[in-house]
Parts: sequence; structure tokens; C-alpha cells
Amino acid sequence: MNLTVHQCINIQQLRVGAVTNSSVLQIGTAGEIRALSNIYNTGGFTGPAPEFEPQPNNNPLVPLSAPIEDLYRPE
Repeated sequence: MNLTVHQCINIQQLRVGAVTNSSVLQIGTAGEIRALSNIYNTGGFTGPAPEFEPQPNNNPLVPLSAPIEDLYRPE
């Protein structure tokens, strides 16, 4: 089966709430996603990580530029 996909994706802001060992973040299409989860304790930790404390900053960590006008022209 042949499948042709044309996409134009503009992301203004992307926030990811949590990432775990089995998380998948997909933007667009993918032919196949295979599950894989590996857990390594390379730091020799013996207990759970401390709770996350969010910073009082609403600015994005990675600033994104404004979208380019007329980049996508539907035919």
C-alpha cells in the first residue's frame, strides 16, 4: 500500500507535562512506531528523585520564531 502525505505543521507553543520511560511524542505522521523501554541506573541512585518544583516563569524554555506567511499554499 502506497500512502503519500503532505503536511505543513506550525507549532506556536509546545508544552510537555511529563515524560516517562514509555512516552511517545509524535508530530506529523510515522510509518511505524515500535515500543521500546529501557531502564538504566547509571548514576547509582538508591531512592526516588525529589519532587519537581516548577519555577514561576511563563516564558518558553525554547523561544520559537513567528510563522512564515504564505509558506503553505493549498492547490
